[in-house]
Amino acid sequence: MSDTHFYQVLADLVLTLHFAVVLFVVGGLVVIIVGNLRGIAWVNALWFRMAHLAAIGVVVLQSWLGATCPLTHLENWLRTKVHAGTYAASFIEHWIQRILFYQAPAWMFAIAYTLFGLLVVVAWIKFPPRRRSH
Repeated sequence: MSDTHFYQVLADLVLTLHFAVVLFVVGGLVVIIVGNLRGIAWVNALWFRMAHLAAIGVVVLQSWLGATCPLTHLENWLRTKVHAGTYAASFIEHWIQRILFYQAPAWMFAIAYTLFGLLVVVAWIKFPPRRRSH
């Protein structure tokens, strides 16, 4: 395996992980709300709710601090290793980046992430997590 291919695979893995984190944050809120409306108990498991709250909390904090996600930094570094002499993109890179990354002023992202974070807090209050009973 060439170095270029190796870095391409690693960059695609980081991008896929980043996409999975976004799905967890966005999909997690949907799962919490729908699960509670349908009486599905596991959606209120403390570990799941804490992980979900922490994930959106980190996103909101980064946006207010003007920090770039560490996964974005890592992926960009790996992409510099790949695109040293070419402009070709992998299938995964092309499609996931089209879904994940879009252009807008940073303040718009901060507001959107904050509003989404507030929705997560509202869901936390409306449907509080539960510790496992022994």
